[in-house]
Amino acid sequence: MVFELSRPGRRAWSLPEADVDGPSLEELLPEAHRRAQPPNLPELSELDLVRHYTRLSQRNWAIDVGAYPLGSCTMKYNPKLSEEAASLPGMRDLHPFEDDDLVQGALELLGTLELALCEATGMARMTFQPAAGAQGELTGLLIMRAYHDAAGDPRRRVIIPDSAHGTNPASVTLAGFEAHETPSDERGLVDLGALREALADDVAGLMLTNPNTLGLFERDIAEIATSVHDAGGLLYYDGANFNSIVGLVRPGDMGFDIVHLNLHKTFATPHGGGGPGSGPLGVVERLEPFLPSPVLEWDEGAERWSWDHDRPRSIGRIHSFHGNFGINLRAYCYLRSLGPAGLRQVAERAVLNANYLRALIEEAFPTAYPGPCMHEFVSSAARLKRLGVRATDVCKRLIDFGFHPPTIYFPLVVEEALMVEPTETESKETLDSLAAALNQIADEAEGDPELLRSAPITTPVRRPDEARAARQLRVRWTPADPDGGS
Repeated sequence: MVFELSRPGRRAWSLPEADVDGPSLEELLPEAHRRAQPPNLPELSELDLVRHYTRLSQRNWAIDVGAYPLGSCTMKYNPKLSEEAASLPGMRDLHPFEDDDLVQGALELLGTLELALCEATGMARMTFQPAAGAQGELTGLLIMRAYHDAAGDPRRRVIIPDSAHGTNPASVTLAGFEAHETPSDERGLVDLGALREALADDVAGLMLTNPNTLGLFERDIAEIATSVHDAGGLLYYDGANFNSIVGLVRPGDMGFDIVHLNLHKTFATPHGGGGPGSGPLGVVERLEPFLPSPVLEWDEGAERWSWDHDRPRSIGRIHSFHGNFGINLRAYCYLRSLGPAGLRQVAERAVLNANYLRALIEEAFPTAYPGPCMHEFVSSAARLKRLGVRATDVCKRLIDFGFHPPTIYFPLVVEEALMVEPTETESKETLDSLAAALNQIADEAEGDPELLRSAPITTPVRRPDEARAARQLRVRWTPADPDGGS
């Protein structure tokens, strides 16, 4: 720990003595606001500090280090071109309180990006306020609620498939709705009969991911959309898996009314801890009045962009200012560098890579629902349970081969699930190596199951006692006492 490296008096910096007279600390800061004791901060030399953070960086896994096949997460390579553009001083140093006339270039960028995303999704308007996917979900559901309330029809039930993302029911509850789960059929798709039975005059809408969380395209999407609309509901598109259809088919053409996108998943912006994120939300024309305020508008007469705050039917603000501009800028660069043909190729390669990898490991880890998949697939390690090996053991062992594990135990409808998404940015050689590792692990489970149960064995930190960690969680370091405890 950095505190254990600390020694009194060491410094990683040095500043010259001030050569001007000025007020003393006592004059600048009243005594009531001054510490009685100095803060307990580590004291290190510059070299120790650099080495400490370099060691930490070497213990972190990242897409720039190796493959990261997390299902439904699309951990793909982020082009450095976009990072450089976002670092340009004119973009990096913008302040949200700048007058509109001084940031016309930035507003034009957002306006152009909105037009591009609307074209890609089939929506009429889009807001960039949501900070990430889950907030995009909440925004869409609040719009759904406002739409029904404005019509004097305050519906309070939202249908969600049993294979939905975990954030879907949470967002539904937070928006003031009741979540109603509908089952999948033997194909792993929405059971159309069960859906029609669930539809009633209290249903506000259906949240759907297409392709779904099992990596399968909802073949009955036209019938689903018709059924939901005939019941007076709205169809919501969770854009988590949009990268598998971008440039090929648009949610709006399938009948969706509300679409949220994850720019980190589809348009190659930083993900997770590398964020912040961006979860823009698009709507069809009849829902446009309910978008979060303000909305970006182009004034043809004045030839300028400006924010329209006069939105009496708006659901209000969702995010401070106008969203995470730097992330939107990265997505803009990605779109402009690829163009329509390039985006189509993204989807095609994502699907090709997933099906190629699926075929290579099918015998060792059969998919839950046989047949072609879209950009991801869900295999099962259930057959290894007879050997005392679980999905978590497979993934811990995979770390020893230099691969980040896939998502496990999700979706919940698949026993010992391994949810794999290779993404379009991985090469054939990488996929071959990943498949070879997984097939070897399956062989090891037959010959030496204890090896898997004790993995990983090559990492700086071995497998923790997860039960003890849950029951005796320590998230704060404390110095060792003189008797040898801590």
